[in-house]
Amino acid sequence: MRPRLYHAIAAAAALSVVPATAPLYAQSYHVAKTFTLGGDGGWDYVTLDTVGHRLFVARQDRVMVIDPSSGKLLAEIPGLNRAHGVAFSYSTGKGFATSGGDSSVVVFDLKSLKVLSRTTAADDADAVLFDSATKHVFTFNGDAGSSSVIDAASGQRIGNIVLGGKPEFGVSGGDGKLYVNIEDSSAIAEVDAGAMKVVRHWKLAPCESPTGLAIDRAHGILFSGCRSGVMAISDAKAGRLITTVPIGQGVDAARFDPATQLAFASNGEGTITVIHEDAPDKFTVVQTVQTKRGARTMELDLRTHRLFTVTADFGPPPAATAERPRPRPPVLPGTFALLELDP
Repeated sequence: MRPRLYHAIAAAAALSVVPATAPLYAQSYHVAKTFTLGGDGGWDYVTLDTVGHRLFVARQDRVMVIDPSSGKLLAEIPGLNRAHGVAFSYSTGKGFATSGGDSSVVVFDLKSLKVLSRTTAADDADAVLFDSATKHVFTFNGDAGSSSVIDAASGQRIGNIVLGGKPEFGVSGGDGKLYVNIEDSSAIAEVDAGAMKVVRHWKLAPCESPTGLAIDRAHGILFSGCRSGVMAISDAKAGRLITTVPIGQGVDAARFDPATQLAFASNGEGTITVIHEDAPDKFTVVQTVQTKRGARTMELDLRTHRLFTVTADFGPPPAATAERPRPRPPVLPGTFALLELDP
């Protein structure tokens, strides 16, 4: 209990005063627009197509493709079972969407958005990324404790990496190295993408259950959003934890903006924590943005510096049972929405 109490006190102290040296733009993030999208089903990652300027939102049995300027639904990519993440290979003109319920990846055409093929990944295929150094797509498979490697050109699986624990989100260093949050051991796994093997781990304690992950490539800094209410900040070159700072509860995504040196953690409680990288070893919480309950995933547009998150309205939770001691509240029909946050 003592660590949780400490972080709660630290969070209150950090959010009560914004340092005079903090950048002014960090204090002004706010929900500028809300677009009601509707539709049934839960949701997971939000991913920005930076070439086509479209948002891809995983929605249970499909991926919604949205114009972020108008909130208009452009298309839907069908055929998924527990959709999670989307990655893009612009040189091949293909997109890749993970389908965790049937351990597969749906390959689609980036222009027409038509499904081209499907390849097998592994149990609980979840987060996914494209690595520019190897031209490969990597899925992170929670229950399997692995990463499936897919050739972006052929769309076929070409390898498997044992990660030594249950992976959550991963990022590419752009230099042939990948970094992955390992949820069950509260650690980072560093992967040699070309050799398809883990080269080292390091612990993130006092962080527990790291989920979202972002990277400052210029300084080699990793930002791991932890369900224990902290952002664990690591030195990727040295392979060690630098520090932790308080964030909100229920985090599921993290992003970093190199132009503003701001890191973001989106929290299911209905907040986004904004952290400024003052120096590679000094970090300050500069804002807590109010969003909406359930807005736990997020995307950042590096061109406009806007943030996007999604959520819905909820009804009262059903009665607890022995099988479901903490049942989730139901999503109210037609309330699923996209929130745009402007700096």
